Amino acid sequence: MNLTTRISAVRERGPGGRLAHRLLLSALTVAMAACSHSPAPDADDARVLASVGPATLTLDDLHRDMPGGLSSDDSLRFVKSYVNSWIDRRLVTDVAVGTVDMAKIDRLVEQYRMSLIMQEYRRRMFETKSAEIPADTLRAYFEANRNEFRLERPLVQGVYLKIPQEAPNIRTIRRLYASDRPQDIDQLEKEVLKSAIHYDYFRDHWVDWEQIENRIPADFGADPMQWPQKGRKLEESAGGFLYLLRITDIMPAGTVMPYENAEPMIRRLLTAPARKAYDAALRRDLRRAALDDGNLKINIEL
Repeated sequence: MNLTTRISAVRERGPGGRLAHRLLLSALTVAMAACSHSPAPDADDARVLASVGPATLTLDDLHRDMPGGLSSDDSLRFVKSYVNSWIDRRLVTDVAVGTVDMAKIDRLVEQYRMSLIMQEYRRRMFETKSAEIPADTLRAYFEANRNEFRLERPLVQGVYLKIPQEAPNIRTIRRLYASDRPQDIDQLEKEVLKSAIHYDYFRDHWVDWEQIENRIPADFGADPMQWPQKGRKLEESAGGFLYLLRITDIMPAGTVMPYENAEPMIRRLLTAPARKAYDAALRRDLRRAALDDGNLKINIEL
């Protein structure tokens, strides 16, 4: 059964759309249930996707771990991989429990758990206590060190659509997506609601070219990073769909990245010394307090 067909009506209006995400998850769940070769683990609980013994994998588990901004096809691949991986882990674990040193596994798990807890606590404490870096300080650092922030891959602006090849308004969409007139852009917004499977308008912000390239089943040559050029258009038919792409602007690899892309990197760089100092002080204070109240006893010279 073709699961993609069952979710073809789900439209994503760009990365991170919460409504599209919820609709897509619901459609995927229905599709998976329809294509199951065995009865549902619990007929009264449609949110259970799979079970191994008493353990269950639910739609809530999937929703928690599913990344945003995926296309319909990518979401379908993620769901199938996620469920298959969960089943394999459960089955292999059930068999392996009797053959491995579980005491060693438990020690490793506890060590990893404590490490995660410690890292999260230290991160939150630092963010709570640390002063916000002024915006002009971040900007000044960027201006003084622009050559340190060069793109590894091109950034592009433009329009991307994925529509069924039999869409009745395909000719209109072709004309509108290639236009620069504001009224045509507004009209395009209305037309894509009728038939588009995926529509991204990113003429007003920069997007990593690799994100766009990975969505289109086209041959971009031996070096796909060299394909995008300002004004270039692409029409590709595959699997019953038409992919339309128009590049309106480009920042090639090797050029200085926009400040918005560099800002998180600069923030991490500038806070690193303070974070390290705060972290050392936090651990020192916790140790001193534990020694003072008797909760910590050390019987070795450190």
